Amino acid sequence: MIIAGIYSFKGGKEFIETKFAVELAETKQIIAAVDGSTYKIGINQKNAALEQVLYDPASLSRAFSIEFEARHWQKGKIRCEYPTEYYVHGYVPATFPNDTYREIDFVKNRVGIGLQFSKYASSMVYNVCAKMTIFHNLDLIDVGIEIVPLKGFADDMSTGVSYFEQFVWDLEHRGVADIDIPVLILGIAM
Repeated sequence: MIIAGIYSFKGGKEFIETKFAVELAETKQIIAAVDGSTYKIGINQKNAALEQVLYDPASLSRAFSIEFEARHWQKGKIRCEYPTEYYVHGYVPATFPNDTYREIDFVKNRVGIGLQFSKYASSMVYNVCAKMTIFHNLDLIDVGIEIVPLKGFADDMSTGVSYFEQFVWDLEHRGVADIDIPVLILGIAM
């Protein structure tokens, strides 16, 4: 696969190139190592009338996971202990969430990686503007990299996925906040 789009959120590109050049180079090697053409499946599920073979987002995600894990990147996972003091007086929940957690796809040397092959646009912005900030505040990452398909590539997937151009538009129109961390968004294609 190739990197065909680059977006620097809060100086992410410059920060990563300066402070985390090794992890960036490794991420680029991983992207190049994944042969997306081997992850085509069945006919178009979006439009059964079309006899088109499309890419399988879940298989692509697994292929990236294999490459990241082979290079000793690990899943980032933090346990959540939800507060109860905000319930109104007298309210007792019927059940309370147990074993809850937040997860980031991969972490290595304080770089967090998000893979975006089966997520909605709102979850992509959530990853950058909430989840990565949380992982930073909990002292697990300093910077993030999001790997996102370009629109043309996303259109050739078997299920609807969000895409780079949409993600960039959302981030540009949201703006940058003081609590955001630097993130590099890499748009990939075949």
